[in-house]
Amino acid sequence: MSTSTTDLTHGHDDDAVKVPLLERIPGRGSAAAWPLGLAGVLILVGGTFLSWSYTSDVLGDLSVDFYPNGVQICMIALGVAALLFLLAHRGPLHRFGEWLDTAAAVRVLGLGAVAYMVITLGIIAYQSGGLVNINPGGWISLLGALLLAASGLMLVSRQHRDPLFAKTSSWLEISTIVVLMALVLFGAAYALDIGDGGSFLLFLLFVSAVALALTRAGAFTWVGLIAQKNRPVLMLGAFAVAFLFPFTQGGSDENMSIATQVLIFAATALGLNIVVGLAGLLDLGYIAFLGAGAYVGAVLSASAFATIDWKPPFIVVVLVGALFSAMLGLIIGSPTLRVSGDYLAIVTLAFGEIFRFTMGNLDGSNGPDITNGPNGIPAIPDLAIGSFDFGQPHTIAGITLGRFANYYFLLLLIAAIIILVFTRLNNSRIGRGWVAIREDEKAAEAMGVNVFGLKLFAFAGGAFLAGMAGTVKAHHDVSVTPDQYIFLESAFLLAAIVLGGMGTVAGVIVGATILKLLPEKLRFIADYRLLIFGLVLVLMMRFRPEGLIASHRRKLEFHEDDEELAQRIEAVHLEETEVKA
Repeated sequence: MSTSTTDLTHGHDDDAVKVPLLERIPGRGSAAAWPLGLAGVLILVGGTFLSWSYTSDVLGDLSVDFYPNGVQICMIALGVAALLFLLAHRGPLHRFGEWLDTAAAVRVLGLGAVAYMVITLGIIAYQSGGLVNINPGGWISLLGALLLAASGLMLVSRQHRDPLFAKTSSWLEISTIVVLMALVLFGAAYALDIGDGGSFLLFLLFVSAVALALTRAGAFTWVGLIAQKNRPVLMLGAFAVAFLFPFTQGGSDENMSIATQVLIFAATALGLNIVVGLAGLLDLGYIAFLGAGAYVGAVLSASAFATIDWKPPFIVVVLVGALFSAMLGLIIGSPTLRVSGDYLAIVTLAFGEIFRFTMGNLDGSNGPDITNGPNGIPAIPDLAIGSFDFGQPHTIAGITLGRFANYYFLLLLIAAIIILVFTRLNNSRIGRGWVAIREDEKAAEAMGVNVFGLKLFAFAGGAFLAGMAGTVKAHHDVSVTPDQYIFLESAFLLAAIVLGGMGTVAGVIVGATILKLLPEKLRFIADYRLLIFGLVLVLMMRFRPEGLIASHRRKLEFHEDDEELAQRIEAVHLEETEVKA
């Protein structure tokens, strides 16, 4: 992989000597680097057991000695992770150091600890009235973080083997997946339970530092490999985590409301992923298909404001809503999919706005009385399937599950269906045709691919999946109004796909979770939310354009000049082929 370098000459001679920036750090490779890191960890963790703040109303309560709160526990966990990498670098865990870039991991954890402490002390000073209100424990932990960062910058990597070629037993691989799924479950439960915006921001910084450290060390390379080898176990573990999540919330309707919104958003984004991620069609009006399904669910509900007397069972409503959205996809797709690029984006954007205005005009004055115009359809009753009322709390194993938990399980089932459809299509002949169209439409057509038919099917299929989610959203939100389906929502759906990783399931779910969870938890910076969001996207396009979780194909597309990455991926594919043979 490329390393940042600096030119030691003053000219532009082609023979100029390039020396990596890290090699110019004073003390680089010094024998004192390792003990310095150990001292940094001890001081960092030791400071967390002392008071950080004079006042007790900042970031929970950081004013008590020998009783770390959540903010301090994150620093303890980061220190333990750094200690493990230091022991793998030189110590009893040195065998792991042969497979991992431990120096890079310690470097990231050290710099992350410094950023964490600086932000924490800044918040304490801002909220409590000055630096004088920072107690010694905070300064001690900051000193430990600085020592750890200095150690990471001085350490030299001792990695000799590529984690891609590590041979491990099946029980270790499965155990690793189980542990990771458990960490995801309890991490998500803990994150949702954080009420303070500053504490939540610090928790995100902690998770990001640990994840980046594992990535730089090469651990996630091995995790990705075993995930591919044990895909059924991974999928089962992921759905087990999703299923058990409501039982960790203690009946909190607030947290489960956020979780259901994330699922609705993720399910809709997965449908858009077919259009954008697989077929490569830029759709800026996709939110209209979700709205179409929601309006079908509303007008066929038992609401007093519903304008259609037919009240079919909910399973019929889901199918009608999905088919209605798919029909709209066919109607808008048939004349417009003959254009591409910017023109297609403009047409789909116009379709989204036309849908919103049309729903506002079907009020009996400007058109037929179907949607009650701008007032929408309120007072939509909760679903009732058989004797199960989704609006009533239910107790399972002594744990009360409220209204939003009931909808969460229903949406989880719909999301599972959407994921199944997406993965089957992606791995089918149709999916390969979509990818061919995305890569080069003219070449695909020359090879006999039915370009227009597959593009139309992608449009209608994505709309069908969005319509399914929309019928549940209507009952979950209790009302449906035109202003819920504005262009900005389509932009966020598209951003979730780009941020998470186009063409992948896990990436879209991660992207949807980030874009729905962060605004709820960071309300204290609501005025700057879009600014921060835009900056994050710019940084993503610069440093990781393939998304947070990308397929091998996307990595190679965005890193064509990275011959090392291409050779490693090719070697892994050859090895997997030999194993299957």
